[in-house]
Amino acid sequence: MTIELRTGDGTVVGVVDHVAELVLPDGRTEPFRDAGTDADGTRRGTCRGFRAEARWSPSDGSGARRVRLTVRYDGARPADASIRVRCSLPPHDDPPWWLVPGSFYGANRPSDSTVVFPRFEVGSRDYDHLVSDHWALRADRAATPAVFGWAGPGGLAMLAAETTSLGMTGLGFAHDARTRRGSLHLTFPFREEPVSYDGSPSPRPAEVATHRWAPGEEVCVELVVHALGSDRHGYASVLRDEHARSRASSPLRPWVAIPEAADLAADGLCRWHYAEPGVLLETVGFDRGIAGRDGLSVDRQAMHVGWLSGIPWAYALLVHGRRRARPEEVRRAERVIDFVCADLSPSGSFWGVWYAEGGWTQSWSSRPHALQSRTLAEASLFLLRALELGPEVRSEHPRWSEALRSTLDAVAARQRADGNLGAAHDALTGEVLSWDSTAGLAWVAPLAEASRWDDGSYLAAAEHAGDYYAPFVEGGLLHGAPEDVDAAPTSEDGYVAVMSYMALHRRTGDPRWLDLARRAADWMLTFRYTYNTAFPSGTLLDVYDFRTRGADNASPPNPHLHAYGLVCTAELAELSVATGDDHYVERARETLACFRQLIARFDGDFNAYRGMASERYYQTESFQPKGMLLTLSHAWSVGVLLLACEQAIVRPELLVPAR
Repeated sequence: MTIELRTGDGTVVGVVDHVAELVLPDGRTEPFRDAGTDADGTRRGTCRGFRAEARWSPSDGSGARRVRLTVRYDGARPADASIRVRCSLPPHDDPPWWLVPGSFYGANRPSDSTVVFPRFEVGSRDYDHLVSDHWALRADRAATPAVFGWAGPGGLAMLAAETTSLGMTGLGFAHDARTRRGSLHLTFPFREEPVSYDGSPSPRPAEVATHRWAPGEEVCVELVVHALGSDRHGYASVLRDEHARSRASSPLRPWVAIPEAADLAADGLCRWHYAEPGVLLETVGFDRGIAGRDGLSVDRQAMHVGWLSGIPWAYALLVHGRRRARPEEVRRAERVIDFVCADLSPSGSFWGVWYAEGGWTQSWSSRPHALQSRTLAEASLFLLRALELGPEVRSEHPRWSEALRSTLDAVAARQRADGNLGAAHDALTGEVLSWDSTAGLAWVAPLAEASRWDDGSYLAAAEHAGDYYAPFVEGGLLHGAPEDVDAAPTSEDGYVAVMSYMALHRRTGDPRWLDLARRAADWMLTFRYTYNTAFPSGTLLDVYDFRTRGADNASPPNPHLHAYGLVCTAELAELSVATGDDHYVERARETLACFRQLIARFDGDFNAYRGMASERYYQTESFQPKGMLLTLSHAWSVGVLLLACEQAIVRPELLVPAR
C-alpha cells in the first residue's frame, strides 16, 4: 500500500512504496513485502526472516508526519543487515535539488571547480572524481541529521536522531535517470557510498556499518517525514523545529565566562600571534619546541589583511585594550592596522597577504596578481569600525581613512552594470579577474556602513550589489567567500550575507534588506550543529567533553567544525531585535558558549599555551580521525572569539546564558 505525502494544501510531493528496505552488507537492497495494513494505519512487511511495522502519524497540518518503525528478526542464525526507509519524489525533467545541512547543497560542486569534492550529477557514476547520481553520508557529517530534496511541485525532508540503538544513522539521496525520479532515505545503521570523502580529492572506499541481528531481536527507531512546498526556504522551519526538539538533550558547557574568555583571547593574540613589524602571524604551534623538517618553526610567517588574520582581529584587540585600559594591546593593534594601511597595491586597494620572506603580494589564487574580494572587504569593514571608535582614532591615524577611501573607491568604480562587484581583482591594474561566485557580496557591508565618508555613491553601490546578489540568497546557494575552496558553498558565505544585508537595513531601514538578512541567517544556520555528537572514547574531544552544538561545519569540501560564525554575533542579535524573533540571538549565544570551550586557560591546558585556540575540531571522519583537534592556534580563531566577547559585553541580550 503506497503512502502519499502531501503538503498542507493537499499537494502530493512524494510517495512511500514500501514499509522499509533491507540493506545487505554487499549493498544490495530488498524491499519488505507488503503484509497488510492495520485499522489504525500501521503498515506491515516481511523480508528474509525480518518483520517490520511502520506506524505513521497523521499530518500535523504543516505536512509533518512522525513514523515509528519496529523491526523484529526471527531467523535461525544471526544476520548482518541495515534497515532503510525511502521516500520518492515526483518524476521531473529537471534534476532534484538536494540539501544535507552543512554537507550537501544542490549539485554541491560546480562542474568547473578546481577543488574536487562530492558532486551530484544525473546519470553519472564517475566515482574516481567524486561524481555520482547517488550519495549516502554518515549522520555526523550533517549539522542536523536530515536530508531534503525538491522536485516538481514541492519537496520532502527526512530526519532522525544522529544515533539510534542500531548505531549511527545514514542520510542519503538518489536519482534514477530512466524514471526521472529522485528519492531520499534514512539508513539504520549508516552506509557511506558510493565512496567516502575525507577532505582530499582522492576517494576513500565506501564505509559500511551493519548491525548483527540476533534471533528474536526487536528494535524500534523513530523518524520524521516532512512534505514541503516548492519554496526551498521551507528547510528553515523544519530545522528550527528540530533545533528546539534536540536542544534539551544537547546541553552546553562553556569553560569560562565571557569577560574571562575575552582576556584569554587578547593574551593569546598578544603573546603568541603578534610579531614585528606589526603583524598577527596566522598560525602558531601548540608545541613551541617543534620545528619542521627544514629546522624552522611551524608557525606560519604570514598575515592576510582580513579573513585568516589582519585588521578584523587587530580591531577586536583594539576594542579590548581600550575597554580594559591595556596600552600595550592598543599599541600592538594599532601597529597591525598601520602596517596594512601603509602599503596599498598599485590598483589602489589593500594587498592580499604579507609574507615574512617576500612582503606584500596577492591572495591565495592560481591567477597572477589576484586579490580576493571577501578578504579585502572584511579588512575594510573592520577598519571602518576601528575608525568609528572615536574622533581621536581618526585624528591620530589619518592614513587609515585614506586607505579605506582608496580601497572602497577602487572597488566601487569597478562595479558591473548589473551590480556585481566581482570576486577577484588584479592587484596591479584593478581589472576584475572573476565575476563568478558571490564573494563580491562582502563589499556591501563596508560600503553600506561607510556613511561618514559617503556622498551617496557608496550606498548606491551597496544597494545595487544587494539587488544583484539577492537571487542567490533567495535560491539558497551562496558560494566562493573563502580563498581556499574555489566556488564551493560555505558557512562563511552565510556570515558575509548576514553582515551585508543587516548593514543595508541598518543604513536604510528598508524591510526588503531585513528579509534578505533573515533568509541569509537561516541558510547560514544550516551549517550550525543542533546536537552534541559523541566522540570515540579516549580521543581528546571525548576526554575534554567537547560539546558540538553551536559549532559550524566549515563547508562541504572542508568538513570540520570551526568558530568563524562568531564574526556575525552582533548582527544575529540585531536581527532578533529587528524581527522580534529571539531564535537568531539564541543561536548566537550557543556559538559563543561553544567556543568558550577549548580556549587555553593556562600553559599546558590540552597541550596548548594560555590564550591559544584551534582552528579545527574533527567531528567526523575527515582529514583526521573523529575526536582529534588541530594543534595549531590560528589568529582568526582567537580573534573571532575576542570579537564576539567584546560584542556581547555591550549587548545585554548576548550575555544571557544559552539554553
